Amino acid sequence: MLGRTAFKPIASGLKKRENDIQEALDAAKQAKAEMEELQSKNDELLREAREERSAMLKDAKEAADGIVKEAKEKAKAEANQLVENARVEIESQKSSAMREVKQEVGTIALEIAEQVMRKQLSQEEEQKALVSRLVDQMGKN
Repeated sequence: MLGRTAFKPIASGLKKRENDIQEALDAAKQAKAEMEELQSKNDELLREAREERSAMLKDAKEAADGIVKEAKEKAKAEANQLVENARVEIESQKSSAMREVKQEVGTIALEIAEQVMRKQLSQEEEQKALVSRLVDQMGKN
């Protein structure tokens, strides 16, 4: 009787304890599996983040290279434009200077002719000396 009354509750308690231990082991296995799955997802997210970072860095570098290239091209175009403007200005000033020189030479020639005409010289040598002297005077001016 003692065996039946004491054995059944003890056996039942042991069975319950065995079930509790088994459930705890199963829960631990399940938790381990979940942790491995989470670790796997974490590794995947980390890999994706690295790839995204790498892509962003690549895009940023390409954008920076594009900006630098565009700036160089713009600077080169501006430099070429400045050179062209300077060339045109130099050509314009050269033409203006040539016109002024021609006008000055014409004016000098007219002054010499006027002075020669005013002076009624009888001898050719006096005329040559006067022209030479006038040319020398004009050259000094």
